[in-house]
Amino acid sequence: MNEEIDIITETAKESMELSVQHLEKELLNIRAGKANPIMLNSVFVEYYGTPTPLSQVANINTPDGRTLSIQPWEKSLLAEIEKGIFQANLGFNPMNNGESLIINIPPLTEERRKDLVKLAKVETENAKVSIRNSRKEANNDIKKTDSSTDLQKNAEIDIQELTNQFIKKVDDIFDVKEKEILTV
Repeated sequence: MNEEIDIITETAKESMELSVQHLEKELLNIRAGKANPIMLNSVFVEYYGTPTPLSQVANINTPDGRTLSIQPWEKSLLAEIEKGIFQANLGFNPMNNGESLIINIPPLTEERRKDLVKLAKVETENAKVSIRNSRKEANNDIKKTDSSTDLQKNAEIDIQELTNQFIKKVDDIFDVKEKEILTV
């Protein structure tokens, strides 16, 4: 193949990999009933007048599968952290013991689990659309090259194979997440 087509193929592959990475990041935000510090990534705390991510002002631990423990670096931040958790609207009710905050993660109801699977499915479909858009862009770029028709056709076949691989990867990631969400 010629160099121009190789570059187009590599660019498409990188774009598809970014779609998969984005999906993985989005699925991390969908909680599966187990306590995970990532659940608090959307919490910001007012720290010396600046909204600061919770992870930059406190240690977040999971003593067990149903509990998050937040140990602020400065005790004066306890009230601000509590306020930040409520403002993030995560549905958590932190308990303040004067030293740290404890959050008990409630078990997910069957209905909530099904809603989370739907949400994961939407994110998966978005990733597939993004991958297909990368294929479309690559195929359009290939058609604009000065390469022979045979080279262009072979390149389009290679792009389709890449697309199929990444779609399968996305489906596999969804299957794992779905199983994780539905496991009680």
